[in-house]
Amino acid sequence: MDVDLIFKIAAVGILVAVLNQLLVRSGREEQAMMTTLAGLVVVMMILLQKISDLFDLVKALFSL
Repeated sequence: MDVDLIFKIAAVGILVAVLNQLLVRSGREEQAMMTTLAGLVVVMMILLQKISDLFDLVKALFSL
């Protein structure tokens, strides 16, 4: 497993957590929720790309 992937996901998580706390403390709960959802979408897109690469590797391995 590539360690850079873990660091990317962790960096997005830390950034979203900090932004979420700042927005909640300033009374903007709706923007905090949207920031959290946007962070989740970014991480899911990264993971979907890696899963797609995995399926391509399996197809190439078994010559499907």
